[in-house]
Amino acid sequence: LVVTELSNVVRMCTEKMARYPRLREETERIIGTHIRQREQLCKEQLIVLVDCELAYMNTNHEDFIGFANAQNQSENSNKTGSARGLGNQVIRKGYMCIHNLGIMKGGSRDYWFVLTSESISWFKDEEERDKKYMLPLDSLKLRDIEQGFMSRRHMFALFNPDGRNVYKDYKQLELSCETLDEVDSWKASFLRAGVYPEKQTDQQNGDETGGSSIDPQLERQVETIRNLVDSYMRIVTKTTRDLVPKAIMLLIINHCKDFINGELLAHLYASGDQSQMMEESPEEALKREEMLRMYHACKEALRIIGDVSMATVSTPVPPPVKNDWLAGTLDNPRLSPPSPGGSKRNAPSMSQVGTTGSLGSGGSRAPPPPPASGRPAPAIPNRPGGGAPPMPPGRPQGQALPAPLIPTRVGGQGGIQVPQQVQLAVGRAVTNAAVNELANAFK
Repeated sequence: LVVTELSNVVRMCTEKMARYPRLREETERIIGTHIRQREQLCKEQLIVLVDCELAYMNTNHEDFIGFANAQNQSENSNKTGSARGLGNQVIRKGYMCIHNLGIMKGGSRDYWFVLTSESISWFKDEEERDKKYMLPLDSLKLRDIEQGFMSRRHMFALFNPDGRNVYKDYKQLELSCETLDEVDSWKASFLRAGVYPEKQTDQQNGDETGGSSIDPQLERQVETIRNLVDSYMRIVTKTTRDLVPKAIMLLIINHCKDFINGELLAHLYASGDQSQMMEESPEEALKREEMLRMYHACKEALRIIGDVSMATVSTPVPPPVKNDWLAGTLDNPRLSPPSPGGSKRNAPSMSQVGTTGSLGSGGSRAPPPPPASGRPAPAIPNRPGGGAPPMPPGRPQGQALPAPLIPTRVGGQGGIQVPQQVQLAVGRAVTNAAVNELANAFK
């Protein structure tokens, strides 16, 4: 058991070396071999200890009772029962049935019996509160009783060889149990309490040897020897229980600890090729490669983010534009408000130029309609020759005027549109690159 537990402890400790499976296997092999060697040596030492106990009985031991004490104890046990030398100890408890209670009480009844080394008592139940009777065991004997005609219980009786009453007016106390095993168990318990069975006469040989026991002097000698043996065996048991754990600690556990601290490394160097023992497991190598790939991906992503941050130029936000002048325009009901979409107008054609006379000076709205009157509009005089007005110099013939330019404010948002778009595009590119690298690292 000790060797098994020690091997389990070694196996749990070598789990930290799982990164190097060959080194772990070699370490467990060396330590296991050493533990088995120390186990065999410890067994040999314990056998020597047992042989020492068998070789000589030290009768001068301080815990040994000695012959005089054993003889006195034997005499006392013959007087008061051999099992009462240890005090009034409880030997057995259990239910039994008493059969000689009388017809008025039902003839038989179960009680809770408590057998001690000096007496037997019975109670109403196992709570032991209502005590019915206590019977001393002095000079009592035990004998079997034949079963009744209709009874299936196994019976025995306690009686006094002197013919005195045992229980009230009865010469014997008749008891029974349900099974034969229980009867045998109670008989053994009575034997421990000093109640011996009655000696039966041998009717087959015709010699009358029953009734009287064996030689009392021989009984005292046997009891003396038994007391001496019991006393010395208690000494041997006490010594063995004290020395066996000490021998195990010295020869197995402490020696294995010293071996691991001092000699294990030398045995590992001498066992074989160290480079093969230090080979990593495939799982650890794959894990290390994944960590390196993740490290390089993060490093590249940080480099790209740093380059973008250094190359990006930001401009301050322009001041807010005052639109107070729009209030006067909205107050004029004749003028329509500007369209929210700000749609572009096509360039006016030459006929429109001729009709209106001239283009607006960069305005985006048409001229207001003429006031309504009853007179017709005056005719526009034609140029001499009746032809279309000549095209302005520097313009290609037969083409319409380009769309007018939309005026912009100096310092407006038009100056920062390009940097913001560039910055957003670069940011998306960096983010996509970093995500792709990290995804490849975890595949």
